[in-house]
Amino acid sequence: MIKVLIVDDHSDIRRLLSITLGKDYALLEAENGASALDMVRRHRPKVVLLDVMMPGELDGLQVLEKIKSDPLNQGTLVAMVTARGQVADGGEARQRGADAYFIKPFSPLELVAWVREKVK
Repeated sequence: MIKVLIVDDHSDIRRLLSITLGKDYALLEAENGASALDMVRRHRPKVVLLDVMMPGELDGLQVLEKIKSDPLNQGTLVAMVTARGQVADGGEARQRGADAYFIKPFSPLELVAWVREKVK
């Protein structure tokens, strides 16, 4: 089963994404950047849904860079799911390697459609 890691400091967002993705994926959750990187290293998810603004030592963009710079994560898809909606924010995330950028409030169905399309 394809593994999807949901990373957000808000449990309601993690729950929404878990419900929306349903039972089609093996879902993992993390609430901060450090635990997200640990989960990526231990479980090697195919998809990471990553918030940008999180408490702790690593924000989402730093986590994104670390995921994308590790050769063991080649092929890992990272979609940013964030309240930062400025055009420059999306551009910066894409420059750092983001495969998609969803702005909160986002369409859960649109996000699921993206996941399904990318992991056929």
